[in-house]
Amino acid sequence: MKQNIYDDPRFFEGYSQLRRHESGLNMAVDQPAMRSLLPPLTDKRVLDLGCGFGKLCRYAIEEGATSVVGVDISTRMLAKAREDTADPKISYVQSALEDLKFAPATFDVVVSSLALHYVEGYDSICANVKSWLVNGGAFVFSVEHPMVTAYPVGAYLAGKDEGQHWAIDNYKFDGIRHTQWIADDVIKYHRSVETYVNTLIDKGFTIARLLEPEATADAIRERPDLRQESRRPTFMMLSAQA
Repeated sequence: MKQNIYDDPRFFEGYSQLRRHESGLNMAVDQPAMRSLLPPLTDKRVLDLGCGFGKLCRYAIEEGATSVVGVDISTRMLAKAREDTADPKISYVQSALEDLKFAPATFDVVVSSLALHYVEGYDSICANVKSWLVNGGAFVFSVEHPMVTAYPVGAYLAGKDEGQHWAIDNYKFDGIRHTQWIADDVIKYHRSVETYVNTLIDKGFTIARLLEPEATADAIRERPDLRQESRRPTFMMLSAQA
């Protein structure tokens, strides 16, 4: 199933509000950790899978990349990305990630921020990325942590003044999860850590690093509630070499 929830007007407006004020976990947790895993981007050709508003594309050019291709299925997301992007070294492509085609060894670095848990065919994308990368190229991506996607019902209170806790269930059963985030019935795909890691290995990658990031110290000073991100990982990041 090729989902395009970001073109739903209500979902897009809710998501835009988060990003407009950077009030979500994207800038507090995901992006600092993602950037820490990226190799030097000077003179690199970069592909961003699920580029959204193009922020990571623009960052790559600021870091010296020679060209960046940003891909997203959403018309609305790409319209905003193009509006905010003036650099001719960045190009945007509208496509489902499963439908992409590039020649072998087209890119030096492939990145994906919080997009692959929306995609059913993770194994085929890993195989494609391996082909699109030069030998030794880097594949760096983040997803919602499998502890979150396994049983996506949110936190509950164990009792008065006892704080929040999270249930984990059906962890070993990879597949569709119906979730509620901004809009009803947002479809995501749960995979165990084992599946994420071993699929990369099976497709010929070497695992370089795995992160379960927390909020930065600066972010916690501004928003003390972000300490909760140290109690249960919200995101998982993998860096692999082709």
